Amino acid sequence: MTIALATALPFRDIDPDLPLLHAAAERRGLALETVLWDDPAVDWAGFDLVVVRSCWDYTDRREEFLDWAATVPRLANPVEVLRWNTDKTYLREVAAAGVPVIATQWDVRDGDPLAGDGEPDAEWVVKPSISAGSRDTARWSDPADVYRHSEELVARGRTSMTQRYVPSVDSDGETAMLFLGGHFSHAIRKAPLLERGEGVNDHRDSRGDITPRAPTAAQLEVAASTHDALRALFGPDLDLLYARIDLVTAPDGSPVVLEVELTEPSLFLPQSGGGEDVLLDAIEQRVRG
Repeated sequence: MTIALATALPFRDIDPDLPLLHAAAERRGLALETVLWDDPAVDWAGFDLVVVRSCWDYTDRREEFLDWAATVPRLANPVEVLRWNTDKTYLREVAAAGVPVIATQWDVRDGDPLAGDGEPDAEWVVKPSISAGSRDTARWSDPADVYRHSEELVARGRTSMTQRYVPSVDSDGETAMLFLGGHFSHAIRKAPLLERGEGVNDHRDSRGDITPRAPTAAQLEVAASTHDALRALFGPDLDLLYARIDLVTAPDGSPVVLEVELTEPSLFLPQSGGGEDVLLDAIEQRVRG
């Protein structure tokens, strides 16, 4: 059994999940290779499974990345999931499935009403629907900045997203809920990334301040219902090797979904307490199954 972990050259040596997976694979005698997804010399058919990992350059090469994914015979997660998930317009479908999703306005232009405008201390986040690592993303308190940022994205042919900034993030951060092999594995707290007044900053370390978190019953319920809703969207045979569901706490205290990461999410294995073995168990079961 030979497994490929697909990555990208700029991230091959900095993805903290990869060393743990290789060490765990060595302990169990599993052949594991880290391979560049865009290396034309690779014979992808020679692997029992190709697992998409830190292919974080896909945002600038999305069609090329998806074309590659369509050529890989045995890929996790599957290409139809990657195509859907690499554009955050998928949030519309997740919300339509009954999942509590953060309210989003699309392609806001000057003069459009902004949710919460006029309320004390109102802030908004503007970002493109195809992005990773908070690139081209900023937190604004002036509606004029919201309009300008959104219109700049639209002018470049991108879909813009405008969301109310959730104040609890400043104190509680975000909660990432990790599912491995179809089952909940662990949760982590991500510290806030967007600083007030910072503007667009494409050099943030989105994998910086990460700590384990014990999820609440409400967070577990929302994450599980989100994971289940994906089967309604893709069909009952959907078999996700991994999923990450990012939650924030709304002003009323309820968890709401910020993102559903099914393509190349950091799995935060260093904070998981053994998640690398859980993932390898799922990989071996899938190959043998």
